Amino acid sequence: MTTPTSTTPFLHGAVALSVALAWPTAQAQQPETAESSLKEVVISASRAEQRRFDAPGAIDAVRVDPFRTASALVNLSELMGAVPGLQIRDRQNFAQDLQLSVRGFGTRSTFGVRGVRILIDGIPATMPDGQGQAATASLASASRIELLRGPLAQLYGNAAGGVLQVFTREPPVTPEKPEYSLSAGAGSDGQRQLGAGVAGGSRALGGLLDVSRFSTDGFRDHSAARREQLNAKVVARPTADTTITGIVNLFDQPLAQDPLGLTHAQFEQNPRQVTPGALAFNTRKTITQQQAGLVMEHKLSASDTLNARLYGGMRKIDQKLAFQANGVVNLDRNYGGVGASWTHAMQVNQLPVRWTLGVEADQLRETRKGFDNLGGNNGLLRRNEDDTARNTDVFGQIDWTLAPDWQAIAGVRASRVRFGVDDKFNPVARSTSGSVTYRNTSPVIGLVWHALETINVYANLGTGFETPTLAESAYRPDGAPGPNFALRASKSLQGEVGIKLRSGRHSVDAALFQATSKNEIVSSQSSGGRATFQNADRTRRQGLELSWSADWPGLRTRIGYTLLDAQFRSSYAGAQGPVTAGNRLPGAPRHSLFADIEHSLSPTLKAGLEARIESKTYVNDLNSDAAPGYAVLNARLSREFVFNSTKMLLYGRLDNLLDKRYAGSVIVNDTNGRYFEPAPGRRLFVGVRGLF
Repeated sequence: MTTPTSTTPFLHGAVALSVALAWPTAQAQQPETAESSLKEVVISASRAEQRRFDAPGAIDAVRVDPFRTASALVNLSELMGAVPGLQIRDRQNFAQDLQLSVRGFGTRSTFGVRGVRILIDGIPATMPDGQGQAATASLASASRIELLRGPLAQLYGNAAGGVLQVFTREPPVTPEKPEYSLSAGAGSDGQRQLGAGVAGGSRALGGLLDVSRFSTDGFRDHSAARREQLNAKVVARPTADTTITGIVNLFDQPLAQDPLGLTHAQFEQNPRQVTPGALAFNTRKTITQQQAGLVMEHKLSASDTLNARLYGGMRKIDQKLAFQANGVVNLDRNYGGVGASWTHAMQVNQLPVRWTLGVEADQLRETRKGFDNLGGNNGLLRRNEDDTARNTDVFGQIDWTLAPDWQAIAGVRASRVRFGVDDKFNPVARSTSGSVTYRNTSPVIGLVWHALETINVYANLGTGFETPTLAESAYRPDGAPGPNFALRASKSLQGEVGIKLRSGRHSVDAALFQATSKNEIVSSQSSGGRATFQNADRTRRQGLELSWSADWPGLRTRIGYTLLDAQFRSSYAGAQGPVTAGNRLPGAPRHSLFADIEHSLSPTLKAGLEARIESKTYVNDLNSDAAPGYAVLNARLSREFVFNSTKMLLYGRLDNLLDKRYAGSVIVNDTNGRYFEPAPGRRLFVGVRGLF
């Protein structure tokens, strides 16, 4: 069954785009070399630059070309589909951010990101309590996105089921004149995008500035959104041994309507419809965030390097939920942190050894207020408290080449996380204030065998932990006032073995993994946008990741496949009923496949076809319902023009080419059975970019 879509207003634009792309042009762009996969550089695995091929673990690096990418560059989900082990879903609900999980960690999240640590240019986008935000990453100025999975991610601390890092591009060296860029796009469901940028400078001092605006009427009723973003980067090199990078990021989302989820019957009847409660209470969210940071790298000597970071910011949220009593959440948050690490390189038996020692301290302070929701307006004050979250971590890591073909890695991280709640609304009630402290030490060991110049084999083992977030601790399952500090931190034991092969034009990565967890934090109930949580005893995640890419003359292919078996390994009493051992973790499909083929019809004309296939996804711990599996196709076309010193890119993409009906994401354990968040039907977006 298909649904009507709003592509008709853009059919004339599609025809015009096709005609324009057929025009010839004389300028060619540089093709990608066959050895590019061997030269890819990453830093997440060892905290120092190395080839991705040599990294002792499962790590992917997605290179971003903001000028040539045939996409609107609004969400990370546009770029990361081919990465195995990663589930990243555009919920079509800007009030709740992307749904992001790695190897099954993070699937419980009903808003924001859990279980995955996010850093942007070395500055955390994950708070000390483990809650992260993916929306604040500016893709219009990004150059590379890394995803580290498995045991090595535990060396980044709390909530490190995986580590996702976004890197802003370096300012170009243009001493004579700056480089300017403009972009514009429009698409189905009232999508509109505008962007502008300027970059330039010398090697001693350079900078870039990007601003963007995106708005949409939304695929579903009551799902309109608007956001504006500014990202600035300044790089100063006062000496040959010192690099100082300043980052400023401003994010404003003044409108994000929340249509809530649908029941299975509503989803089948009309996926565009909105839950009546969303209209009655005008459910929505506004977000304002301002952040700045400094990152320094200083070479003390040929063998010693000092890295340091300092950052701070503020974030304000106002959210209207789908019920009256205490149905408005107002957060006013200030946060910041410092970090420093020392890396020393040496030789033992004429073979390299590198070790790193570091310390990080982060904190957030927020005022949380709750009001009654009177038809989308603030009513009586029902909650007023000051919340704090702090972490202090020390870590060490060593990479030791034991023999020409063997490399060992070992590390340990000791973490202390403290939450505090000071209730201003009920100052004499002891049960509504308090604090809790979590402590954990995470060791990691690994081994790499460089079997051949083109074959690496690795194995890693490590432990990790994940605290509940302040938001997950905010409400007690029994409805009593005060924080749920009875929630315990989840602890996991993770292992993986993998192989990386590079042969001519082909690149193959494969990994087997397993993670067992105790005190898994699971969603207990979710209703109207509010969720409560509890601990389950034991869970297990195991599976296979496989990726293949190849570059032929004029043709490039990519395939990413994930097999994920995520289960409860012991029974527990859930809020919706007894959960049986062997049930699947909700939100985690067993099979996921992404395939992409891109053909260069000429040096400046490219066409691509993407396919995404997923098996069914259970929506609750009881496994009583599931989102059906699906297969969708997306197509894209782009043409580059050169006019003297000006470049222009005209592009278009058609998502869900066959107009399939499917649930793009799910709301885990929704109390009212409204689990389903429908994906759009056939959808067109066209855009133009200029580089001057």
